[in-house]
Amino acid sequence: MDELRIQTPAGDRVPLRDIADYTIERGDVVINHLEGRREILVSADLKDPNQSATDVLTDIQDNIIPELQKKYPTISPNYLSGQAREAEKISSSASFIFPLVLLIIYFVIAFTFRSGTQPIMLILLIPFSFVAVAWGHWIHGFPVNILSMLGIIALIGIMVNDGLVLIGKFNSLIEEGLDFDDALFEAGKSRFRAIFLTSLTTVAGLAPLLLEKSRQAQFLKPMAISISYGIGIATVLTLLLLPLFLSFGNNSKVWIHWLRTGEKVSKRSVTSIAKEEEALDEFDDTKDE
Repeated sequence: MDELRIQTPAGDRVPLRDIADYTIERGDVVINHLEGRREILVSADLKDPNQSATDVLTDIQDNIIPELQKKYPTISPNYLSGQAREAEKISSSASFIFPLVLLIIYFVIAFTFRSGTQPIMLILLIPFSFVAVAWGHWIHGFPVNILSMLGIIALIGIMVNDGLVLIGKFNSLIEEGLDFDDALFEAGKSRFRAIFLTSLTTVAGLAPLLLEKSRQAQFLKPMAISISYGIGIATVLTLLLLPLFLSFGNNSKVWIHWLRTGEKVSKRSVTSIAKEEEALDEFDDTKDE
């Protein structure tokens, strides 16, 4: 650069060092624009994976950006990028997708078991498992993030599967002629091993990830926490709370039937399977006549 020859207006060529002083610095590689305004992207990774990106972003918004805007009034920050943008996308899509998924689950279970109340009792278990998810994140010192939400989605699938196993056995016992209380007790007793072992093996499989201390594992831990802690309480909910919900729903049907007709009926007679059997018997009698 010092020896670079520059032509003067007189036509002579002189070295650059004789006519100019210069410094070598890093300049802008590219100038980006957003909606006609110059834009610069500031990105960073969390030094501590256990720290919440939301808390860091909030601190930047409250303490750093106001000082910059005082010095440079023309700047306008936009925080919806990176993890914040992904979180915003998930929250906005979940508000539509999550109710739709629950609705699909309801209709699939209702069509399979031919009952409108049993899917509701099963879906009511889902919010109770979120308590264990929150406890798990608090115990391990992790914030709830995007991977935690993905773990919760997987947890819902496991919970519904365990509940289907119990309800399926219960309905088959009702179909065999057992009373409501006896069928509920026998269903819980016969399906205890399958539900308990499924939960135990799932938690055992996630245990190495929960106990891992490496930096790479820290990013996946929130998902493992959601599944392992959630399924731990989901096992108790499926074996204890779901039968209580089913019993409460059945008692409500008996009570409503008594209010409508003044007739006291058995718990088994108001189940969907018993009603189907009664309808089939009436149809056979009508056909014979």
